This record gives sequence, C-alpha cells and structure tokens, in this order.
Amino acid sequence: MAIASSQLAPADFIQIARSIEEEVGKIIVGQDEVVRGILTCVLAGGHALLEGVPGLGKTMLVRTLSEVLDLSFSRLQFTPDLMPADITGTNVISEDGGLRGFQFQPGPLFANLVLADEINRATPKTQSALLEAMQEQRVTVAKTSYPLERPFFVMATQNPIEMEGTYPLPEAQLDRFFYKLNVSYPSEDELLRIAQRTTTGRPPEVRPVADGPTVLAMLELAREVPIAEPVLKFAVRLTTRTHPDRPASPESTRRYVRYGASPRGLQSLVLGSKIRAILEGRFNVRRRAAAV
Repeated sequence: MAIASSQLAPADFIQIARSIEEEVGKIIVGQDEVVRGILTCVLAGGHALLEGVPGLGKTMLVRTLSEVLDLSFSRLQFTPDLMPADITGTNVISEDGGLRGFQFQPGPLFANLVLADEINRATPKTQSALLEAMQEQRVTVAKTSYPLERPFFVMATQNPIEMEGTYPLPEAQLDRFFYKLNVSYPSEDELLRIAQRTTTGRPPEVRPVADGPTVLAMLELAREVPIAEPVLKFAVRLTTRTHPDRPASPESTRRYVRYGASPRGLQSLVLGSKIRAILEGRFNVRRRAAAV
C-alpha cells in the first residue's frame, strides 16, 4: 500500500525498513552489511556498485530487492558488443494510417530498478550512456529527453578477479555511485544454511512490503532528519582531509591518495548518516568519531 510522505512517521519508516531486510533475508543468507548498504542507497535515492567473485548471489540480491519493493525490474548483461542504444532505447520507423515516422522504443533503462550485471565488461562509450540516467534520471535520444519513472536506481556488479576483456569504470561514473559494497564469501555456517534452503524442499518466497510511492515517501522523510551544524562541519572536514593538496590532510592521504572526495561524496556521507540514524531509532545525526 502506498503511503504519502505526510502520513509516514519515523516508526513506520523503521518498521518498513526492517520488514524489507527480513524479506530479503529469506533468500539471501548472511551479507547483512551488504543488504543494509543497498537499503541505505535506495532510501537515499542513490546507486550501488557491488563487487565480488561469481556465485555469491549479487544478482539474486538485487532481483529479490525488486520483488520486496514491488518495483519494475530490468537486467542488463554488459558485454563488449553492447551499444548505448541497447540500453537507452532508440527511434524506430513506424507506420500509422499510411504515414511513416519515427517512434521512440524505450530500452531496459526504463525501469525502477536496473541491474547492470558485470558493468566493467562494456566499452566506455556504453558505460557513459548510464551517466545521464544515474544523475539526471532521464535519457536523451536524438536531441529529445525522456524522463525515467521515479524511483530509479542502478545496481551494478563487477567481478574483481577476472579482468581480461574488461574496461575500468571512468572516475565520473564511479563518483555517481552512492556506495561500493564488497560482497564477501560466506562462512561455513552460512554455507550450510544456503545448502539447506536451496537444495531441499521448495525455495522460500518473499512478499512485497513496499512500493514505489512508499519508497519515495521514505526518501523524503530521511532527508528531514536533522543534523546539527557542528556535525555537518565535521563531515566537511572529513571530506576535505581526503584531498592530498590540503595542508591539514594527514600524511597517509598525501602519500596514497591522488584525488579526494567530491562534493557528491559529502552529500552521500550526510544522507547515509541520516538514514543510519533513523534505522537505529535515533531522530538526529550525532558524531561518534574523534574530532578531525
């Protein structure tokens, strides 16, 4: 059931978020931090990059999330021969009443949740076709812009061990991901639970606990979480300390970092802290780390 932002209370936010994690947990064993990270990206209106070896359930995780959130889902298998028009859509010739003309045929990007599987296997030209969609939530084809339906999220995966025939993601695209999440190998206990769930009986099923309007309402509520100016200034100092050319930056930054975080990184830090606060039952952001 859709919930308007004016009707959504913090208690509703927490209850829905926990229900989402519980439903995803029926399919995905372990990976609690990854699930929380993806949920944070969704509630912040951001995008996530999942990195892990094959077989860890990255694709299944994103697909399960789309079912729990009752969102339209589209999967893109990135390959070197994939062209930008294959994902954005293209104009095709159509005939209506004897008159021929061009009609736009939407591509797989026109979905609420888009899985870009093995995104680093596509050429930079195709990778760049995602930039406008990820930042502006629209697609431009032949000088005409087409808005994407909100909410819109891109969940991309990449394999860190098989680099032959891959193309590193441009920094401009990496900067548009809210989080990069490392999907680790499960423990022995988790492997046992995976085997018990997937090789015996009927696989578990999930139920939708939220929809698009509800997600948008949660997104708006998360942005309303207050953050004091001293805490915000702390986040600013933390961001500027990642720049090696700043006098106050630590020696480790000047030695190992070439370029620091952008203002978009600061926005992600603040939004992520607001969502984490409300998920932990707090109604403001407070600083826990030592002063910088």
